[in-house]
Amino acid sequence: MQRLFIIYNPNSSQYIHVKKDILENISDFKGYTVGKIAIEKSSFEDNVLRISKILKDGDIAISVGGDATAAITVNAIIKSGKDVRLGVLPYGNFNDLARTLKTNNIKAILSSESSVKKFYPLEILVDGRHFRYATCYVTIGMTAEAVELFDNKEIRKDLKKGRKSSWRSYIYLAKWYFRNRHKKLFIPEFKLNGVLQHKKTSDYAAVNGSSMCRVMKGDNDYLMPKTFRSETDRLTNFWRLFKLMVASIIYRVPGSDTKGDILEFLQPATVELQAEGEYKVFKNIKKIEIKKTDKYLKVFKK
Repeated sequence: MQRLFIIYNPNSSQYIHVKKDILENISDFKGYTVGKIAIEKSSFEDNVLRISKILKDGDIAISVGGDATAAITVNAIIKSGKDVRLGVLPYGNFNDLARTLKTNNIKAILSSESSVKKFYPLEILVDGRHFRYATCYVTIGMTAEAVELFDNKEIRKDLKKGRKSSWRSYIYLAKWYFRNRHKKLFIPEFKLNGVLQHKKTSDYAAVNGSSMCRVMKGDNDYLMPKTFRSETDRLTNFWRLFKLMVASIIYRVPGSDTKGDILEFLQPATVELQAEGEYKVFKNIKKIEIKKTDKYLKVFKK
C-alpha cells in the first residue's frame, strides 16, 4: 500500500485548523498507509535531515501548514534523493507555494483533479556552499530582516486568532517598516553579476513562483528549468516601495529574466537572507549565488 505522509507544524499559527480539518480525519484517506510527521522545535536543517531519512521512493508527502512547513518538506524531499510526490495545503499566513500550485483540498490533490508537474526550485549558495532550496522567492536585505518580527511570542500569539492572519501580518510589517527603514544600511556595497549597485540599495529579490507574500504576483518560472526573475531596489524610500507594490499587485513583481545571480560584497559582509519566511543572518561572507537547481520536484498542481 502506498505511503502518504502528512507533514505539519504543531506550533504554527493555524495548527488548530490543521488538527480539525486534517489530523482528526486521517481515517478518511482510504487506500494509503498514512503517517504523521511533526515539525520539531529544532533547526530548519535538523528537521530536513530527519524527514529526508523517512522518505522512500513512491511516497506522497503533503505539507499542511504555511510556507515554512512547505520549505522544510521541499528541502527534505530533495535531500532524500527519492522519487516523492509533493502536495501542499494552505494553513499559514501567506501560503505562496499553495497559491502557486492552486491546491487547497487534500482529496482534490489525490484525485484526478490534480496533475503532477515538474517544479524547478531555486538553489541558494553562500560562499560557494549550498545553503537551501527555495520554491517561490528569496529576498536579501530589509525585507529579509523584517521577517524576524514574526519570532516575537506576542505577535505569534495574535496571529493564531482566526484565519485572517495574513492581513494582521501586513499591519505588523508596516509598523516595522516605518520604525526601521532609515536605521541602517541593509545590504553592504555589492556587485550584482559584476555590476556595482547603488550604495542605498536595500533589497534584492529572486522570484520563481506565481505568488509572493500572498498579494504580489509572480509568473510561471517554477516550470522553467533554467530561468527566473530578479530585482534590486531602494525600498527604504516609501514611494519606491509603493510603486513596486502597486505594480506587483496589478501586474507582477518587476524584474528581469536571469539564468542566475551572483551578489559579491566589496568587503566581508553581514547580511540577512530569507526564503519563504525562513531567515538567517550570515556574517563575514563574500558571495551569495542564486540559481535554478537541476533537481526538480514532482508536485501536485491543479
